[in-house]
Amino acid sequence: MENYSLFFILLWLPWSFFILGDSQLLNSQTQALLQLKKHLEYPKQLDIWKDRRTMFCFLPPSSKVNISCEFHSVTELKIMGDKPSIEVTDFHGFPIPNQTLSVSFSMDSFVTTLTRLTSLKVLSLVSLGIWGPLPNKIHRLSSLECLDLSSNFLFGSIPPKVSTMVKIQTLVLDDNFFNDTVHVFDFTSNLTSLSLKNNKLKQGPLDFTSLTHLKVLDLSGNRLYSHLPTIPKGLIMVSLNRNSFNGEIPTQYTLLTHLQHLDISFNNLIGIPPASLFSLPNISSLNLASNKLSGSLGYYNLTCGNNLEFVDISDNRLTGSLPSCLNSELGNKVVNFSGNCLSIDHHHQHPLSYCRDEVHKDQSTQNANGLGVSISLIVGIVVIIVLLGIAFVIICRHYCHRRISEQHLLHKSVHENSATGFSSEVLNNARYISETTKLGTQGLPPCRSFTLEELNEATNNFDNSAFLGEGSYGKLYKGRMEGGSQVAIRCLPTTKKYWIRNLKLRLDMLAKIRHPHLVAILGHCIEVKQDDGCVNRVFLVYEYIPNGNFRSYLSENCVGEVLNWSERLAVLIGVCKAVQFLHTGVIPGFFHNRLKTNNILLNEHRMAKLNDYGLSIISEETNNNYKVKGEDPKSWQMTRLEDDVYSFGLILLETMIGPSLAAKKEGTLRDELACLSKREGRGRLMNPVVSATASQESISIVISITNKCIFPELWSRPSFEDILWNLQYAAQVQDQIANKD
Repeated sequence: MENYSLFFILLWLPWSFFILGDSQLLNSQTQALLQLKKHLEYPKQLDIWKDRRTMFCFLPPSSKVNISCEFHSVTELKIMGDKPSIEVTDFHGFPIPNQTLSVSFSMDSFVTTLTRLTSLKVLSLVSLGIWGPLPNKIHRLSSLECLDLSSNFLFGSIPPKVSTMVKIQTLVLDDNFFNDTVHVFDFTSNLTSLSLKNNKLKQGPLDFTSLTHLKVLDLSGNRLYSHLPTIPKGLIMVSLNRNSFNGEIPTQYTLLTHLQHLDISFNNLIGIPPASLFSLPNISSLNLASNKLSGSLGYYNLTCGNNLEFVDISDNRLTGSLPSCLNSELGNKVVNFSGNCLSIDHHHQHPLSYCRDEVHKDQSTQNANGLGVSISLIVGIVVIIVLLGIAFVIICRHYCHRRISEQHLLHKSVHENSATGFSSEVLNNARYISETTKLGTQGLPPCRSFTLEELNEATNNFDNSAFLGEGSYGKLYKGRMEGGSQVAIRCLPTTKKYWIRNLKLRLDMLAKIRHPHLVAILGHCIEVKQDDGCVNRVFLVYEYIPNGNFRSYLSENCVGEVLNWSERLAVLIGVCKAVQFLHTGVIPGFFHNRLKTNNILLNEHRMAKLNDYGLSIISEETNNNYKVKGEDPKSWQMTRLEDDVYSFGLILLETMIGPSLAAKKEGTLRDELACLSKREGRGRLMNPVVSATASQESISIVISITNKCIFPELWSRPSFEDILWNLQYAAQVQDQIANKD
């Protein structure tokens, strides 16, 4: 038996060195990163990538380089270089000294190496001097959700195979030299953000309606012509300026009820801008400058949307009076209208004859162009008819077969699109929700609306036997649904008079969020009063986490099994990742999450899951807090952000000294933290389990970041990215010492 044991140990040992030689990355991933450094010709910002022994996943993030890992694989790679392409006006496909990588650089080999990072979700390679056509094999990065290759020297076509990257949601190829047609628009329906600004694209008519989830579209600074593109209704930001679009502004643009920013300046647009464009419900910025728009804005009773803050109609051929809603002296709008022929004294207006002459010239040019186009069209039709007559039988056979295939594919596409992504309602009150950083659903069912009858049945009419507790966000009950699954149901009584639609949008937005370290919201139920139709109660249905909260594992006097220092660090790292996601993975972010140790739950694997997050968007107190103080929303959000940092600092402190600090004042907490910074103070204050299981170096790292988190000045507090790095480093130090022992 001993011989067999020795045999297996000897067999396993070399493999363990191979796989675990790098404690946080597979060997193949490490080799790929070092090969990428070679491809990029050893830029200075990658000097920190020393060799195979480099702990890539624990390198401190910076504005130049950042790597994130999961399960021994790279999931995020961001590299910022110092070779912006915007300094070069034209590029002909040959390397430029001190601007691009050298002549030995191979774009094909570079992308081949990239595809070895098979778990990549986010890839950002900016201003690195990368040059050449983007090869089709980029589609092998099948897990990619965000691709940013801006400010490089890429040219030719955007590869058609990009359309097969079904998970990609953000595509940024700004400031390159793409100069051909684009094949991605009709296929990649999961895109939420598409930016191709400052290229050389010169494609004709464009149709984006298949991109049903698109929220941000930027095609500015290209050579695109014909009419303005057809776009989906859910768009929030549209930039089509500095192109050669012509014709009138489509009436379809007046139906974009979610639109907040529209820039179609510096084109060749004609006609009178539609009146309803100015009154879109969410429009805040409208730029129509430097076109050939003509006619009188005074012919109709123009009204402006309540959110409209900036309007630019300058350098057109508009006449008549300026509508009262565009008078910047009567409101808080910024309105630019110079360079027209408006009946306004001063303000740099042309005489009326100037605009009439220019419009007449445009019409004459259009008529001449139209005659030439008509003649060419007639000749072309004759030629086409002759060709069709010769090849009629062959074309008919191929067409019939192809038509059947296209119908099948169309049906499949519609079916697949209807089952994925957010509903358009979710984004009605949100500026932009990025699914790029949204993680998997972890096998959980999709969120839905529950009926009150379902919840009553699950909890036996909210019987006391189902009662779990009560907190600042109402009572919590345990329930069992019809299928046998256990859930937690929180009742949120509200005195605020919500519009049901507005409340449902907030709840839907909250319930769509998924992250491994967040307790998933499975759905909600809204109880409406019979007499006046107002909201009476709101119920949130969560996944049930059976193993109690973090606080119950921090002291010997508590019910749960006490966690050692390494286990506590694992919980803190998980919660930190969750809060970082809430702040940066969703825009506008979810702040003021009332972080407490009793809101951190542990599942059967002792993995941390944050509960009661994001409820500030429903809570009456926090929802109107900044209005009471007279602050603007931006400063309110920053205050909320810093509040989460402070609250997390208290969690760190409680993790080290135990739950007794809950009732202590801030001054006392700071005094105790100062004592922890000294070795003699640690023995008196620190939890005995932490003292017995934590290394001095690891605990010192956590004390240092805790001190920064509860610093009185907001600006001195760290970001959650900084906190996460410090906690991961503390865990790494702890593991190294534990392995030595």
